[in-house]
Amino acid sequence: MLVERMTKNLTTPSIFSRKCGLLSNDEAEEDAKKMEELAFAAADQHYKKEPDGEGSSAVQIYAKESSRLMLEVIKRGPKVNDGELADKATDLRGTVFDISGGQRAFIEAEEAKELLRLLGEPGNSYTKICFSNRSFGLDAGNVAAPILSTIKDQLTEVDLSDFIAGRPESEALDVMNIFSSVLEGCHLRYLNLSNNALGEKGVRAFGALLKSQNSLQELYLMNDGISEEAARAVSELIPSTEKLKVLHFHNNMTGDEGAFAISEIVKRSCSLEDFRCSSTRVGTDGGLALAEALKRCAHLKKLGLRDNMFGVEAGVALSKAISQFTDLTEVYLSYLNLEDEGTEALANALKHSAPSLEVLEMAGNDITAKGTTSLAACIALKQFLTKLNLAENELKDEGAILIAKALGEGHGQLNEVDMSTNAIRRAGGRHLAQLVVKKPGFKLLNINGNFISDEGIDEVKEIFKGSLDMLGPLDENDPEGEDDEEEEDEDEEEEENAEHEKELESKLKDLKINQ
Repeated sequence: MLVERMTKNLTTPSIFSRKCGLLSNDEAEEDAKKMEELAFAAADQHYKKEPDGEGSSAVQIYAKESSRLMLEVIKRGPKVNDGELADKATDLRGTVFDISGGQRAFIEAEEAKELLRLLGEPGNSYTKICFSNRSFGLDAGNVAAPILSTIKDQLTEVDLSDFIAGRPESEALDVMNIFSSVLEGCHLRYLNLSNNALGEKGVRAFGALLKSQNSLQELYLMNDGISEEAARAVSELIPSTEKLKVLHFHNNMTGDEGAFAISEIVKRSCSLEDFRCSSTRVGTDGGLALAEALKRCAHLKKLGLRDNMFGVEAGVALSKAISQFTDLTEVYLSYLNLEDEGTEALANALKHSAPSLEVLEMAGNDITAKGTTSLAACIALKQFLTKLNLAENELKDEGAILIAKALGEGHGQLNEVDMSTNAIRRAGGRHLAQLVVKKPGFKLLNINGNFISDEGIDEVKEIFKGSLDMLGPLDENDPEGEDDEEEEDEDEEEEENAEHEKELESKLKDLKINQ
């Protein structure tokens, strides 16, 4: 279907065709197929760099690349040289050498010789290598070393994530030393050493490579056993992070002391656009250090700190940094023990910054209806919001209706809302359902794990009638759940809900979107 649409566009007269000529149907179809392949290859490369992402950015890359190639072909007009676009396709595919496909497995010397054969051919144009998902032993590492030495000067991206799995520590360290030594001096923009259980020994095994990097733009050290000592080693070994745009430390055992070392790296990374330090056991002191360091990163677009033990004090400190981030599009602040005070500080900071915010996650922070007032006022202003996650808080009906009202005007790009496990009852569930079902392109409302009555569930399902795929599962809803109130009979509950909603409507009159 996409190739057909491209073909039609290429054969439709336009201002460019009058100047550059109009392609024939056969030529347009041939070019359309090649453009589709090129755009997919570019998007696929991007997706592999963000394995934890949902693929939305890769789709954007695909669309942009398709448009760019389309414009190039239209401006070029009918081909004089029949191989022009084909050469470009060969060049793109020929820049990436990737052996990560297939089952995760050990690789020994003979297999390494065969797998890396093309990499060693003279005149190749490979600039990126990906050895992820294949475990190199000492023999395989010794096979790879001389081959890599022949192309090290042309490499700009190296992915060695998960490349020593299952090896004894001594052998794994020897393999890391081999790769580090042979790649020393490469002018890399991208380096991924994730999923290798490095620890301090592993980080220092890569010392020669790390010390020689002065132009890194992306560094990934996820799930690497980065302890306090290992974090210090990273900070010590990397000579320059002035050009660093992406820094990911997800799922390590860094702790507060390690966070101090990471903060020193962040302080030196003024060009940082994407910082992830989630699930790293960082407490209040480490959170304060990271918050202070982030003040120097005025260009930040993505911030992921979820699943740490920051607490209120670090949350308030972080709000002072966030107030400076005008380019911020994605914020992941779930499970940080923020409570109402920390949430309010962050919401007020975001309200006056991040005009293009697309993703906001603050699940599991003990937020009550009190803290929701500031949060709702912030959300009301974020017209580009696509995803909102406030699961596992204590919003109840009052907070849920506040959020629903905040999303009521505009928010045409919203596609996912998660308000699960919030002690929400019938009124809150109904307001949320009525609000999101009207949004164009909306995909998923999750209100599972709440206290919605059976009648309320039926009501919500009726609202989503004809589009039940937009409503998440409700198997963990507890219709008889109590939120510290005595159980009432149905008539009394309905009467209370009606009065409660009138009270909420009164409270929400001042909730307006400031243009």
